[in-house]
Amino acid sequence: MPNRGGVVQERRGHYDLAVAYRIYPEVSKPALGLPFSDDKFHLSEICLRSFKESLGNLKVKVWALLDGCPEVYTDLFRKCFNAEDLVLITLDGVGNRATFAKQIDILLQQDDAPFVYFAEDDYFYLPEQFPAMLEFLRNSGDVDFVSPYDHLDCYTLDLHRMPKWIRPHGTRHWRTAASTCLTFLTTKETLGQCENVFRSYVRGNYDCALWLSLTKERVFNPAMVFNFLIRGQFYWKILAKAWLYCPWQILMGRRYKLWVPVPGIATHLDKNALSPTVEWRQLMQQVLQQEALSAD
Repeated sequence: MPNRGGVVQERRGHYDLAVAYRIYPEVSKPALGLPFSDDKFHLSEICLRSFKESLGNLKVKVWALLDGCPEVYTDLFRKCFNAEDLVLITLDGVGNRATFAKQIDILLQQDDAPFVYFAEDDYFYLPEQFPAMLEFLRNSGDVDFVSPYDHLDCYTLDLHRMPKWIRPHGTRHWRTAASTCLTFLTTKETLGQCENVFRSYVRGNYDCALWLSLTKERVFNPAMVFNFLIRGQFYWKILAKAWLYCPWQILMGRRYKLWVPVPGIATHLDKNALSPTVEWRQLMQQVLQQEALSAD
């Protein structure tokens, strides 16, 4: 398998990808108003099935972090993945930051695959598109992280108003981004290099702030912080958190590159920030219609 420099990379384990998938049984407020979003189990089922279909022929090892979930969620994962490819971890409602810490622990300790994926339960994926992300990461020397989510904020917020690189690869274009959420693809090696930055989220950092620390976008302009503060915009807190939690990375760490596919391969189910150019609501409605036909 070619790695970033074109050199043959030895394959660890026998999986293409290691996934830590965290899930909890409550509906997040941003999802409300989308199809089936008032029923978290149904939402989780649709999202997990879409993730499985997006993986295509990839061989994947999955750790399911079930945070306060009833037994039906366990059954859901068992229906989607073979027993030998699945590890079920039951947690007693420990919360968002603690489950993210657990994802880091799992993906750094495993030796099943060199590529690792952090997954959240409220993402809806396009079928058989995930391998494109893995291929892009494998074959590009300047790709450190890939998010499946072409975040609408990148097109609408002042915080993201900056030059970006765009590159064709495969059947789509790929664009650099300053930040994303906490669903992303990387290598175990890169995760190890950035472990302390990601663990800052567990201690109270914002997800956007830790990404800005890694990409080093928008963090070297003090006037911008004061500008946002004077205008009453929340962004100044993000930049302040980046400096508070990760000054060593900003000043002395290397600059990492985060890329996203255009159009997106998945969307976070935030009704106000769906990934653009894809009719996600229509796709979700089609899923409901197919379910109704199957039930008849």
